[in-house]
This record gives sequence, C-alpha cells and structure tokens, in this order.
Amino acid sequence: MLRFHTTEKGIFIAEILPETETIGSAGDLLDILADAGYNGSTGLIVHSGTLSSDFFDLKTGLAGEILQKFSNYRMRLAIIGDFTDVKSKALRDFIRESNTRGTINFVATSEEAIARLNR
Repeated sequence: MLRFHTTEKGIFIAEILPETETIGSAGDLLDILADAGYNGSTGLIVHSGTLSSDFFDLKTGLAGEILQKFSNYRMRLAIIGDFTDVKSKALRDFIRESNTRGTINFVATSEEAIARLNR
C-alpha cells in the first residue's frame, strides 16, 4: 500500500506504509516501483521493517540487487530505521557511502526521508 507526499518544491514521493508488505527480492520491488513511477513519484520511502532481513546481510546480494533497480529506474530511495547500532562494519560503510551519494538514504524519520528526497 502506497501513500503519496508532495513536497514544497513540488516533488512527488511515494511511501510504502510500514509493515504492509515484505520486500524479500528485487522482483517484489518492481511492481511497487512501477506504481510509484506511474503516479509521478521520483522518490520512494521504505521502512526498514518492510525489508527482508537478507537486505541488511550484504553477503546475500539482495541490497545491491534492489538498489540497482533504483538506479535503473532513476528513482531515489530513503530507508527509515534505527541504524545507530549496526554491528557489521561493511553495512555501516555501505550506509555511510549511500548517504554521501544521496540516491539511497538511510534515515531515522519520515521527515528526514522527505527532506533528503526533496533535494
């Protein structure tokens, strides 16, 4: 289920409502991306609880596969969650690098997600 936001700059952002579905593969995401893009969204907000735990285990390759879809479809992503206690150095580095580039953002709140995607 998607909720849509329009920013003060007129940017349209889709948000997957928390806990409404689980994204366990890149294929799961394609319909959501298509729906969001069809409705004019240039960004998507996903809550971390919506993502399969495999997403956060970089060895599975799921994060890379999903993030490649965002690159291919030229859509920005914000993932909302508490990432302060991430134990994996590789995942911490991945989060830091993603936030630096700005296409994929790991944030703590919906407000921060919208602000990042509004840039």
